Amino acid sequence: MLMQYMEQIEALGLNLFFAAIFFFIGMAIRDVLKQGNVPTFGRNIVWLVLFLGCAGFIAKGIIQMTWESSGIG
Repeated sequence: MLMQYMEQIEALGLNLFFAAIFFFIGMAIRDVLKQGNVPTFGRNIVWLVLFLGCAGFIAKGIIQMTWESSGIG
């Protein structure tokens, strides 16, 4: 039982790690775009992709942990 909880926490931590990496890469891209003459529309697309990517990884981790703890997955 303890091993199952440890695996769930590890999976959630891994998803949070991927979300953080995705966020930092997105922030680096945003800084590069900010220095150039990129229209505001392009910067907004980067923000949208950044937000959806981070939210997706976090949601995947939470859903996976919830399903496994309830015995579904």
